[in-house]
Amino acid sequence: MQGTSIKQRIGVILEALYYPIMALLASFLIGSVIILLTSSTSPLDAYGFMFKGAFGSVAAWQDTIIKAIPFVFTALSFSVARRCGIINLGAEGQFIMGALFSTIVAVQLPLLVDLPKIAHLPLTLLAGFLGGALYGLLVAVFEVQGGASELITTIMLNYIARYLVSFAVNGPLMEPGQSTYPQSARFPETATLGPIVKGIRLHWGLIILLICVVLYYFYQWKTTKGFEARIVGFNPSAGEYAGISIKAATLRSLFIAGGIAGLGGCIEMISIQMRLHMTSFSVSYGFTGIAVALLGSLNPVGVLVAGVLFGGLSAGSLSMEVMTDVKSSVALIIQAFVILFIAGRRMFMFRRKRLFRFHPVAQDEMGLPLPAPEPEDATGKDQLPLRKDDLNDGDNMEGEE
Repeated sequence: MQGTSIKQRIGVILEALYYPIMALLASFLIGSVIILLTSSTSPLDAYGFMFKGAFGSVAAWQDTIIKAIPFVFTALSFSVARRCGIINLGAEGQFIMGALFSTIVAVQLPLLVDLPKIAHLPLTLLAGFLGGALYGLLVAVFEVQGGASELITTIMLNYIARYLVSFAVNGPLMEPGQSTYPQSARFPETATLGPIVKGIRLHWGLIILLICVVLYYFYQWKTTKGFEARIVGFNPSAGEYAGISIKAATLRSLFIAGGIAGLGGCIEMISIQMRLHMTSFSVSYGFTGIAVALLGSLNPVGVLVAGVLFGGLSAGSLSMEVMTDVKSSVALIIQAFVILFIAGRRMFMFRRKRLFRFHPVAQDEMGLPLPAPEPEDATGKDQLPLRKDDLNDGDNMEGEE
């Protein structure tokens, strides 16, 4: 039995790696074709400069990690909701609302009361979390009370969030004495996150992110509510039959998902941008986070690794554009094709001699069902049995006991 369990786990790991690697290879191949058609630089040279700009030095690594932080926050937001069977396309809006709420507390609260950093900074972080959480909860209310599709409401709320920021920086939050450019006042030092170590750019938001990754794992795989959410996402009918409240799981998951995205928006404001302005969200943090979550198979470690990869694409593309005639937008095209190929991963299911059996749980890692494997003979005697604890096998971060 122990040998069978190890074989199953190896199968899960191999399959979990197979589709992301194939998606990346196919995306970079298409990127190579675009480079050949639009520039005089060879794809190998362009990707070489991209790699150096992302991972070629300590400074490059810092840039990559800093750019990866907001992507991982929105990826965790998507992952929490997806585990409950919800496709949260609203991480972008929740990220923006977190930034807006944190700006209000950071800039306006000192006008009312003088606060030390030990109080002002936690309140700013809490405001960012609540801004995104309440925005996510709004989607859940629309769904459980009115039956509205989360796909439509989240996309529409993304636009509303952007317009609210535009109104705020052109009106009540506009910097006093500023009439030429719509932006808020600079955040006071009491509401900002500084570097982890003096002399480097990595800020304390990285530590908060790592704590959120651990909490995501703990909530989903070590708590009853997380288990209920995964049951609902895996099979809503079975969850309802078992007495699990689908409405409560939906409300809870979107509240947490929105809060994580909002916290990411807050950290981006108080550690990097230091003020809210019209161009604060020129990067699509939310939709890039979806690609990071899918590439990482909604797994905590996978999301971190995928986030660093996308952070490297973002940081390295700038270096590539400076050193060659290749536009940095090629990186955005690669990111878009990663999403496409992960979503359409059936195209990579070639008929081949399998070195391992597909594990049933791996079919639902990202909520994208795969066809069941055919037995080697008519009796199906060679298929692996499905054990009652299979729900945990595909996502376990821990080693064998």
